[in-house]
Amino acid sequence: MKAVTHTSYGPPDVLEYTDVADPEVGPDDVLVRVRAASLNFGDRAALRGTPRLVRLAFGLRRPRATILGRAVAGVVEAVGPRATRFRAGDRVVGEVDQRGFAEFVAAPQTRLARIPDGVSFEQAATLPIAGTTAHRALRLGGVQAGHAVLVNGASGGVGTFAVRLAALLGAEVTAVCGARNAEQARSLGAAHVVERDRQADIPGRYDVVVDLAGDRPLSAMRELLTPTGVYVASSGSGGPVLGPIPRLLAVVALSPFTGRRLRPLMAKPDVDDLAHLADLVASGELVPVVERTHPLAETADAIRRVEAEHARGKVVLVVPG
Repeated sequence: MKAVTHTSYGPPDVLEYTDVADPEVGPDDVLVRVRAASLNFGDRAALRGTPRLVRLAFGLRRPRATILGRAVAGVVEAVGPRATRFRAGDRVVGEVDQRGFAEFVAAPQTRLARIPDGVSFEQAATLPIAGTTAHRALRLGGVQAGHAVLVNGASGGVGTFAVRLAALLGAEVTAVCGARNAEQARSLGAAHVVERDRQADIPGRYDVVVDLAGDRPLSAMRELLTPTGVYVASSGSGGPVLGPIPRLLAVVALSPFTGRRLRPLMAKPDVDDLAHLADLVASGELVPVVERTHPLAETADAIRRVEAEHARGKVVLVVPG
């Protein structure tokens, strides 16, 4: 099969689109013919091995998993003897442990959800990681109808989902993003938009602040909260060695000493959230923002563009059927 591989850490130049062996299917696994896969921050972290702390998981000197990709959508090709949730021909979406930028991937059946009718593979592929992380952020914040919610970093993959999902819950959303993305934020349901370079003008106080950018001091973000407000801090990017760990540790350390609640946001697979989001897409209430698509063979170019321009919503890789 064809796959996007790398045997060393580095820029997109180290990627190869090449032939590799088909994946082995374990007894509880499902073999998926991949039709679409989305790019996520974690893919770029795995490619470059930065922040360097991630190498403890990915491999100290070189990547252990040589095929990138975690968020996939496709069609079940075969199932292991103990995999009873799916059968050949089912359309599925899920998060895998790398190895997703390929024509086929083997995934535990517990990591997959069905794709409802009317949802494209490209739309479905945006939901793992980006969609589920946004959903988790709003749940951590306890967002409900009538809440004032600030989303800092509202134009990226997680941010666009956070704005839309908060609006669907009945919150009054303020989006912080670049000027070119203001209309997009409004179309997703933001009642107010603040340009990223004018954050000093953020109005009011908020029941929930979802900080996906991490570009302002923690003390300044806390001041945006109501006395009982919740600050949800994304893992973000952070420094070149420890990445977001210092900021997340500060969030955890300070939380007991303030009336305002501070919550670290960590992405993790959640198949129930994934199925819920897929149903919202099928109903038309949630429309994933896909800025552009690229053939799988052009993965390196797609990553270069994301790093140079910062994607509006999601970038999706399409695998020929």
